[in-house]
Amino acid sequence: MRIIAVSNQKGGCGKTTTSINLASALAVNNRKVLLIDLDPQAHASSGLNIDSDLSIYNVLSKITNRKCKIEEIITNISENFDLAPSGIILSTLEQELTGEIGRESRLCDTLKNFRNNYDYIIIDCPPNLGILTINAIRASAEIIIPVEASRFSLEGVGQLTSIINLVKERLDHKVDFRILVTNFDSRLHHSFKMLDKIRADYRDKMFSNIIHVNVKLKEAQNEGINVLAYDKYCRGAKDYFSLSREIITQENGGKSAFQEETAARKEKPLEKRMKEILKEEMPKLNSGVVLSLNAPDAKEVYLAGEFNGWRLDESSRMEKNNGCWVKKLNLDSGRYRYRFVVDGQWAEDPANPLTEPNNYGTLDSLLKVDKQ
Repeated sequence: MRIIAVSNQKGGCGKTTTSINLASALAVNNRKVLLIDLDPQAHASSGLNIDSDLSIYNVLSKITNRKCKIEEIITNISENFDLAPSGIILSTLEQELTGEIGRESRLCDTLKNFRNNYDYIIIDCPPNLGILTINAIRASAEIIIPVEASRFSLEGVGQLTSIINLVKERLDHKVDFRILVTNFDSRLHHSFKMLDKIRADYRDKMFSNIIHVNVKLKEAQNEGINVLAYDKYCRGAKDYFSLSREIITQENGGKSAFQEETAARKEKPLEKRMKEILKEEMPKLNSGVVLSLNAPDAKEVYLAGEFNGWRLDESSRMEKNNGCWVKKLNLDSGRYRYRFVVDGQWAEDPANPLTEPNNYGTLDSLLKVDKQ
């Protein structure tokens, strides 16, 4: 059971969009998910066309006339996907809890006897660092911080991490946070410049996947549904589906690509040397497979496929040589789907006639490896 808060006090960074669409993508992956709308503005609730008389306020408040258990307010959105809605009255809870002992743990206490009902609980936090956000941090083991590729959005991360550290010191509760780059516009040079800065500051705390600017995300919100239900073939749906798969790969203690890379940099000298020797000797035993793409104007190209869990990270970045991007793979015998990602745009291999349709209405290139 994983409880993940989605928080950033800066508005417009895609916090609620991420909460809704990540929850729905996890549900599509056969995970049972509860989305808790802890924002008094109730954007997650309205973004799913839910307007309920009962809300999370009736669960957390002690003075409400309609006290409820959390099970009593839950609304089903779709298969494996439930919502605990919010309402404007939740804004009064902060004043209600003033001076009350244990006010930071009200949500945590509520969920203690409720953990086994879901694989994931996603908490959409309000856009501030008040008592509701602290409750979400206290109840969670992980925090996703959506960050735009902009200076002001990045500066806000420091304030939130300070609160995370404060919760650790005062409440003896450690939370792991990770940065999710959102609203990324691959058409702008500035976006790539800010992405490099975010990577420099938070390299081992970033998701490999990036959420790109996509008008379908806003259109889905206007319709009151998640983007996978609105248009599962659009870029936004693909981005959140990939993010959900990355999160799923971390189940049972799995590490992200950036965490693995950081651990590798901290290896002992002997262990590092042994890996270097293996890296030198393996090509002699296996010539490997080389994939290439002619794209002289591209700024960056990645190779993603079934052989690397469709991840976009440093290990999948291709090397440029005279306008041609190249990547060598050592693969076992089998059939592998793959695609190139050229400056943020997914594309099949134009030099490979072997393709198969995917679930998004496009084509994946097909690589067949047959070792003798």
